[in-house]
Amino acid sequence: MRRLMNVTPNRGGRWLLALLPFALIAMLYAMASAQRLAVNAEDKVLPSLSSMVQTLHRTALEEDRRTGERIFWADTKVSLKRLGQGLAISIAIALVLGLAIGLLPMMSATFSPLMAVISMVPPMAILPILFIAFGLDELSKVMLIIIGVAPCLIRDLALKVSQLPKEQLVKAQTLGASTWQVMLRVALPQAMPRLIESTRLMLGPAFLFLISAEAISADAGLGYRIFLVRRYLSMDLILPYVAWITLLAYVADTLLVQCSRRLFPWAHEVRA
Repeated sequence: MRRLMNVTPNRGGRWLLALLPFALIAMLYAMASAQRLAVNAEDKVLPSLSSMVQTLHRTALEEDRRTGERIFWADTKVSLKRLGQGLAISIAIALVLGLAIGLLPMMSATFSPLMAVISMVPPMAILPILFIAFGLDELSKVMLIIIGVAPCLIRDLALKVSQLPKEQLVKAQTLGASTWQVMLRVALPQAMPRLIESTRLMLGPAFLFLISAEAISADAGLGYRIFLVRRYLSMDLILPYVAWITLLAYVADTLLVQCSRRLFPWAHEVRA
């Protein structure tokens, strides 16, 4: 008797099983929307799929009369720029401090408690402080992402480096490697796959911080647009924007996975 836990779907079956939940969600939404619209044709809570497609077509393909831009793509460009800057700076800070804290006992004793405390501070609670300190322009939005993401990346990377086999570090020093050489040639290559994994896990919080900052103070961006039209109950625009943000996060996650597999195939072979 073949047990269910031993049944592995083929490639086509995987695609079918992956698409099945999305198809069910779309079907349930269409049924719920049709039922509400049958009772009230002016209902805005659950707009029909056709109305969302029309709204998306208008914002993505037609130029705005006031700005001359395609609003959908302009908002996407602005938000991705902010997100990219915040994540890039966070990763750079994590690389420097994470390696130093994980490898150097003096740095660990000095900065580990600080990083533990900072990582527990709710970033949204200090958003008003960021607006006061850095103004309402781009810097405050990028800083919110950095403060929310960098400490967690630092702690995770430092933990990975501190768990490296001591035999590797001793052998490298026996062969004459300096502290910098051990850090760059032994610790860094093994820490990079973990850094990519941690970045993947922080994509969701990073988008959350971005949307929150844009909702409070911005004149463009995905979060700004969502909170701008909420007063009109424009669910035909809000739902496509939410779906688009989710798709962007999923694409970014997939790209990070592919990047890790191409640059560090040995790490994935070990897991397999």
